[in-house]
Amino acid sequence: MQKYLLIAIGGALGSVARVWVSSTVANRMGFKFPYGTLVVNMTACLIIGFSLTYLGRRADLNPAWRLLIPIGFIGAYSTFSTYEWETLATLRSGAILLAALYAGGSFVIGLVATWAGTVLADAL
Repeated sequence: MQKYLLIAIGGALGSVARVWVSSTVANRMGFKFPYGTLVVNMTACLIIGFSLTYLGRRADLNPAWRLLIPIGFIGAYSTFSTYEWETLATLRSGAILLAALYAGGSFVIGLVATWAGTVLADAL
């Protein structure tokens, strides 16, 4: 039960941070380009890369940090960072073709799924 509470706390903080960062950046930079979302996604990549690497090297740290930060906070802040982390991990394992298929496939299938969702919503 404690692990779900840690994930929920991290998720609540991540969602609030996402809205705050995205809207702050968009209000300063404008709305013609999704600057807010870009900043959220790129900072999420930085945080997930740092936290998973740091926490992975520090066995003396409480495993609760892994639930709170990369799973809870970053999970709610942005899933794009998880996609990038998994692509990097696949590249590091030497599976370049698999990483390219995952990255390209996720982009194309995600775009098609987003389009399909809009078509479905328009049909209702």
